[in-house]
Amino acid sequence: MAILEMKVPSPGESISEVEIATWLVADGDYVEKDQAIAEVDSDKATLELPAEQAGIVTLKAEEGETVKVGQVVCLIDTSAARPAGSVPKADAPKVDAPKADAPKVDVKAAAVEEKASVPNPMPVAETKDSYAKGTPSPAAAKMITENGVDAKRIAGTGKDGRITKGDVLSAMAAGFDASAAQGWGGTREMHSEKMSMLRRKIAERLVSVKNETAMLTTFNEVDMKPIMDLRDKYKKQFAEHHEVNLGFMSFFTKAVTEALNLFPAVNAQIGDKEIIFHDYADIGIAVSSPKGLMVPVVRNAEQMTLAEIEREIKRLAIKARDGKITPDEMTGGTFTITNGGVFGSMLSTPIINPPQSAILGMHNIVERPVAINGKVEIRPIMYVALSYDHRIIDGKESVSFLVKVKEMLENPERMIFGSKDPIEVLLGL
Repeated sequence: MAILEMKVPSPGESISEVEIATWLVADGDYVEKDQAIAEVDSDKATLELPAEQAGIVTLKAEEGETVKVGQVVCLIDTSAARPAGSVPKADAPKVDAPKADAPKVDVKAAAVEEKASVPNPMPVAETKDSYAKGTPSPAAAKMITENGVDAKRIAGTGKDGRITKGDVLSAMAAGFDASAAQGWGGTREMHSEKMSMLRRKIAERLVSVKNETAMLTTFNEVDMKPIMDLRDKYKKQFAEHHEVNLGFMSFFTKAVTEALNLFPAVNAQIGDKEIIFHDYADIGIAVSSPKGLMVPVVRNAEQMTLAEIEREIKRLAIKARDGKITPDEMTGGTFTITNGGVFGSMLSTPIINPPQSAILGMHNIVERPVAINGKVEIRPIMYVALSYDHRIIDGKESVSFLVKVKEMLENPERMIFGSKDPIEVLLGL
């Protein structure tokens, strides 16, 4: 008998322990090499633990248990014979799933894709195999919550009886009996769920920010018509040439990097007894993932074109959605942009992402009456908010920074000339 000890690998520097979030296999299962056998939570991200060899697995840790990096969490009997009838994944024949007519349902989720701002909230993966009968997958759970559907009234057709997104759509299309409309509760029952290590760490960080920083928020509004017109005119050509869609986030990121160059304190952070300035802009982009809010970082965004920014945001967002984002890809940012507009937020006061000193909040775009050259016009307006640490950023700097972002978004050509008016550049002013 040849036994391989599977130890917890280090997810990154400064991480000494993780939590077994979910076992994707059962004790005694035969696993393939590189098959994901567990999900582990650190205080920064959720990562998959792949099998180092094929064989029969013996679990040595429980779900929810906190284990040290380097600790043995399972054994793999690599000398065990493959069960009769099983086929290695690499050799398994591909079978096309039968196509079924999708029910036409008017649901809220269908309207989220092209909301006023981007990036879109991350779709939730439905590929986990560890759900009990009647338990919705993450994507199904999201749709159930958004539409106020009672999960108990949905028959699960997924593996082991779990509820899939398709089950929710089918149930909504078919309609519910009269008793389903009488209310969502009334049972007086309660239940509790253990907070993941990632959620606990987020909670600690948010409380520490409120307690340890002098956080203030300043607001402004942006007329999005110039960017929307530019995007409508060039988005097809842009997508064909760069093979990536042109969204609003690249414009905001570019405007932010130009403004940070003019107001470096907004891009700084407090050290022990000094202020640390950065001669670069690593921009954190907050995205929603199956495990909660994550903030992957776009490195050296100040050097990127709009297409390069869009590609990098897409790459990081997909990794966050699929649970493959690494701690290194979420650390070291100097400034953060968060977008509540995709969820319909009109206005908010975003919380600083420590140890950074400022964060920009985007919101939804709404047509509002505004005064243009003495006349009232209807324009697509977005409210923007800058939360900042008043210990190192003065009010004048914060307001001027946000005004500069507004100016560049309302005059996109200024981004090409380093935030200056093109006419001034032409005249050498």
